[in-house]
Amino acid sequence: LTSKKQTNMKRLTYIIAASIFLFAGCESFLDTESYTKKNTSNFPATQSDAELMITGIYASMNDLIADPESHPFYIFEMAGDDRLGGGSTSNRGAQSYDRLLNAGISFSESLWREWYSGIFRANNAIETMDNVTEWSTAGKREQLLGEAHFLRAFFYFDLVRVYGQVPLILETAPQNLPKSPVDDIYAQIAYDLKQAIDLSPSLKFPEYGSGHASKWAAEALMARVYLFYTGFYNKTELPVAGGGSVGKQQVITYLEDCINNSGHTLVSDQRNIWPYTNPYTGADYQYVIENGLLWEGDGCKETIFALKFSNTGDRGRFNRIVEYFGMRKSNETCFPFIPQGYSNGPVNTTLWNDWSSDPDYAGDTRLRGSICREQDEIPNYAGDPIKEVEKTRLWAKKYLGVGAYEGDNLIISFAYFYGGINNRQVGLTSDLILIRMADVYLMHSELTQTVTYMNKIRQRAGLPPYATYSLESLKKERRYELCFEGVRWNDLRRWGDVQEKVNNQEGVAITNRGVPSQYTFGAFDFMQRYQQTGGGFWKIPESQVTLSEGVLEQNPGWDSAYDFISLPYYAN
Repeated sequence: LTSKKQTNMKRLTYIIAASIFLFAGCESFLDTESYTKKNTSNFPATQSDAELMITGIYASMNDLIADPESHPFYIFEMAGDDRLGGGSTSNRGAQSYDRLLNAGISFSESLWREWYSGIFRANNAIETMDNVTEWSTAGKREQLLGEAHFLRAFFYFDLVRVYGQVPLILETAPQNLPKSPVDDIYAQIAYDLKQAIDLSPSLKFPEYGSGHASKWAAEALMARVYLFYTGFYNKTELPVAGGGSVGKQQVITYLEDCINNSGHTLVSDQRNIWPYTNPYTGADYQYVIENGLLWEGDGCKETIFALKFSNTGDRGRFNRIVEYFGMRKSNETCFPFIPQGYSNGPVNTTLWNDWSSDPDYAGDTRLRGSICREQDEIPNYAGDPIKEVEKTRLWAKKYLGVGAYEGDNLIISFAYFYGGINNRQVGLTSDLILIRMADVYLMHSELTQTVTYMNKIRQRAGLPPYATYSLESLKKERRYELCFEGVRWNDLRRWGDVQEKVNNQEGVAITNRGVPSQYTFGAFDFMQRYQQTGGGFWKIPESQVTLSEGVLEQNPGWDSAYDFISLPYYAN
């Protein structure tokens, strides 16, 4: 950017850097006036400064959650085949992501802004870490640098899967850059993850600290990056910026290091990860009582990396994704799923039917642990037939808010018992889990084409082991174990299986405002649409294209013909 635009860009970067920093329920404040008196020649000056600087990178993750429709976790969930758009006729975001349509002017602007804000902060940390000349804790410099590299890789991996080619910005100086080749972006991601792996201490869980990116998170993310890049782009190795590459055997070695040395492992029962098993709710929730479940808590030994929240009640400090997935007009009839939401992302009936009828999954404890079927658990819940669309009467339990009883009083959110706020929104403080050990196990089985770790997951679910490995069995195991955790859409993309989305959604029985109907994408061919967008890449926010003055080109397939107007069940 030049002249006035360049001046505004510089001002914006300083405003970003001076934001309030938040992470993992702890607050560290740096007022704007004092920060503007610092510069990169004298900040950070101490270990505490450096720690605060890294906390600021994590803060971008919490800043984005205030706009869940722009969050990659939400985007990937809506785009996959195991949820429908749902919500009401006003929930354009969910319905658009489900159909590869544009929901509005500069839609997903928050994602672009907050993830590039995080990248700016990571760049600043990497550039200035050596301003600190004395460290009170041995190895702290390396640990913090490792976290900065991990987070920069994390942000770029989301951006490159959502938008495809994006500008690759690796320094804090204001720049107006065009899109970078996708190979260059993945090479930088791989470089940053290698740096994170090499720099981060080999501290076992939970020694490295709740909510912090660890060596083990970097190793797991490297595997996820490798599998998507090589699968989607038909490559054999992952390039590394500066030279070299990461091959399959190196990724397997990383995964085995994570499995053997991280201290992370599977919890006793997968259902114990999810908040509906907490003891305050479980005392009155018949499903928990009958199955002897007990929550193993946020930050449990299976969670490798998660977005954390606090109990203060600010928008960036509670899990608004849970709010958007919550039931409309929920009340005591749908206990324990009490906190009201917007009914986005109803579970696709095809998932329930496939899972419950598969002989390889007979008796799978995860089916009813992952999906609430109204007729079984909450038959008296009326919902909101005046507004609800694409309703299937199936709900994803993993990310539904839950309440609890205190005597005869119904508490809206169980977080109240842990010092939180009794509120349907700000009381939603459960972790958003981004990487867990079950995924590591399944990636290892896929890369080695062996059943050892896949069978550990099956055993935990009460299922007999597979005798031999097959890609078909691996695909099913990933679908059922990791459902509603933001991975399915990109699995379909990297396997070349996006046609399954059409097969599994088109024609599914739904109700729209209480009227029976069938799901449809509308008056266009979804697979043709998928190809038009280069393989499922979304529109870059128009504001960013405009600000670049022609340097940043819009993605293909996003002319006005694919602006969302209304659901295909209703007249425009």
